[in-house]
Amino acid sequence: NYGVASENLFVGNGSDEVLALAFMAFFAQERPILFPDITYSFYDVYCKLVGVDYQTIPLTELFELQVSDYRRMNGGIIFPNPNAPTGHVVSLAEIEQLLQFNPDSVVVIDEAYIDFGGTTAVPLIHRYPNLLVAQTFSKSRSLAGLRVGYAIGHADLIEGLERIKNSFNSYPLDRLAVPAAIAAVADSTYFEAVCQKIMATRAWVESRLRDLGFELVPSAANFIFIKHPRANAQKLYLTLKQQGVLVRYFDKPRINNHLRITIGTDEEMTIFLARLVGCIEECV
Repeated sequence: NYGVASENLFVGNGSDEVLALAFMAFFAQERPILFPDITYSFYDVYCKLVGVDYQTIPLTELFELQVSDYRRMNGGIIFPNPNAPTGHVVSLAEIEQLLQFNPDSVVVIDEAYIDFGGTTAVPLIHRYPNLLVAQTFSKSRSLAGLRVGYAIGHADLIEGLERIKNSFNSYPLDRLAVPAAIAAVADSTYFEAVCQKIMATRAWVESRLRDLGFELVPSAANFIFIKHPRANAQKLYLTLKQQGVLVRYFDKPRINNHLRITIGTDEEMTIFLARLVGCIEECV
């Protein structure tokens, strides 16, 4: 789909394996790697596992990533685009600017949610040999249980991933995962329909949440990051859980009064909204 050569492609057992191998292959330097303070929770775990120093860069008050903040000495950069759990997306122009700021560092962009409203950075690999783009079949391709992920980048980066994988985990993809992934790529009609439906449902749910008084971070992912000016997020989470509705709550600085709402079917979201209405006043 991206028109890249096989030498520019690495396939792993889920994008988590791809990311873990990238940490081992490219980030074992004396200088700290950089990633946002509010982001995918495994990045600091990977750093601790492989002994890599890191520095978190604060997002803005609106949870936006400022590429100028990454114009400093570093041993590498990684961030999701769109970000998790906020859903904020960094433009392609901003990504290119970040790459220009950091020609000597490997920049890994984790595009797990890119198909729900963002623009992939894959075309930039031909101009920036330090760029590695990771994607997954677990979100928009609906194959979470089969563990298929991949990275696209310069041949030297792909060779580095292969070398680490062969010494660390030589097992290839599952024999069931391979034909499923091939079929998923081939069925572009279903893929596009799924993405369009999720984006349409997201827009409808965003509108209803605003009507209920929630503050939303603009999302390009299959989830919405929300905050109510009066209702306590942890209480909302627990009350909804008691009613059989699961949302994500993060007991972390800056976001401990936010919830992440994953977009499901229209029926599921109708149930969620109906039960949410009854919870708001209870949680003030």
